[in-house]
Amino acid sequence: MDQSTQSSVDKLLAIMKKLRDPEFGCPWDVKQSYESILPYTIEETYEVVDAIERKDYDDLKGELGDLLFQVVFYCQIASEENRFEFSEVVDAISHKLVTRHPHVFSDKVYQSDEELHLAWEKQKAKERKVKKGTTSLLDDIPISLPALKRAQKVQKRAAKHGFDWPSIDGVWQKLEEEILELKDEVEKSDNQERIEDELGDVLFSVVNLTRHLKSDSETALRRATNKFEKRFRILEKLVNEDKQEIDKLSIDSLEYYWQKAKTQC
Repeated sequence: MDQSTQSSVDKLLAIMKKLRDPEFGCPWDVKQSYESILPYTIEETYEVVDAIERKDYDDLKGELGDLLFQVVFYCQIASEENRFEFSEVVDAISHKLVTRHPHVFSDKVYQSDEELHLAWEKQKAKERKVKKGTTSLLDDIPISLPALKRAQKVQKRAAKHGFDWPSIDGVWQKLEEEILELKDEVEKSDNQERIEDELGDVLFSVVNLTRHLKSDSETALRRATNKFEKRFRILEKLVNEDKQEIDKLSIDSLEYYWQKAKTQC
């Protein structure tokens, strides 16, 4: 880290410390805890994602600053409780990156991307064993992750240890099977819990298909939602231009406008 960067980091840490000062700090910042600022951390993370997807790199700079502030906030609270310092967080991630990249930071040579990836997974597995209280390969996958992301991580972790379909054919077959089971449950029952269970199986299978297609389920669904939103906004505009009210249109009329909207987006 060069001197100017170190100076900037020290300045940010000093600002955070002053904000948390019990006597002279900001009352709102002083009363915060790990738990209370967690929703802001999640919000800031998604705002970073949004800036990247919009390719607004000036905005990205600001959003990354907001996200960095969250890290500094947690570290200040931890420092006050004599748990750890910001410098220890930096040292820990630095050590992890060096350890996981021996082909960059030592003379280790891998013959293929596959060999490199296998070594990466072995190192991560070794690190998991060191963690206290781990009894399962899935223990360190956060329960608080968005459902699609967590499903994909659970599947990927199991697959790394051989629990996976040998080809995508089995994935297609499983998805078709789960859809049939959902349809059967809907047709023969009004038990919402069982229907939801079957629906969950379908979603889980779709995530598995996404993984086998080397895509990301969260990204795929977010793109689909964004596309729908753009087209629906165009539909609204077309309806208004024709001096119609969307709530009063028939399904056939809505379909007509929807098809027109699709030609524009």
